[in-house]
Amino acid sequence: MRALTGIALTRLNLLRAVRRLVRIEKGVELLRRKREALVTEFFRAARPAAGARAVIAEQARRAYPALLRALALHGVSGVRAMGWPPRDIAVDLRTAEIWGIPVSELTASPVLRRTMGARATAPGLTGPAAAEAAAEFEVFAGLLLEAAPRELELRRLGEALALTSRQVNTLEQRLLPQVRAQIAFTRRALEEREREEHMRLRRLRGRRLQRRIVQPEP
Repeated sequence: MRALTGIALTRLNLLRAVRRLVRIEKGVELLRRKREALVTEFFRAARPAAGARAVIAEQARRAYPALLRALALHGVSGVRAMGWPPRDIAVDLRTAEIWGIPVSELTASPVLRRTMGARATAPGLTGPAAAEAAAEFEVFAGLLLEAAPRELELRRLGEALALTSRQVNTLEQRLLPQVRAQIAFTRRALEEREREEHMRLRRLRGRRLQRRIVQPEP
């Protein structure tokens, strides 16, 4: 006799299924704890990220109008010429892990906002509109640089949280019911087999006893 999964209905396989059930239940419990920890970390990271987004949005409302004014006065080619050569920015990052998820933290970054002299541009060639746009976008870039590690951490935590939730749901809604059903089916089959064997032995003993009564020994 075999179960629907094709596994032989034996006590050994029943014991294996019970052990598998215990392992799965322990795995579900660990994943639940991981999910709870990820939720805590997600909301911990979400609060400062939301605040940073608000500050960035406010700065963007100042930077882009300043850029539009500079473009209106100097044109695209003129603004590009003022911004040449491009500037390299070096930052220091510290890497860490949260439940096996790699995250980064900005430990040091240069001050992006500079004076006119530090930009190596002549005031007479740039004008106040271009200088204002440069200053506002330097602040804007600094805010984006500070927020980038938080946003990356938040995204990775969200992805890990979604993956862990799917794993928990798969185990709870599919695998655990299957294993429990297999255990219950195997137990019923073995109990039925034992009852049939017990009845067969009783009938066999009854026949032997009946033969002794009908044919007594000399």
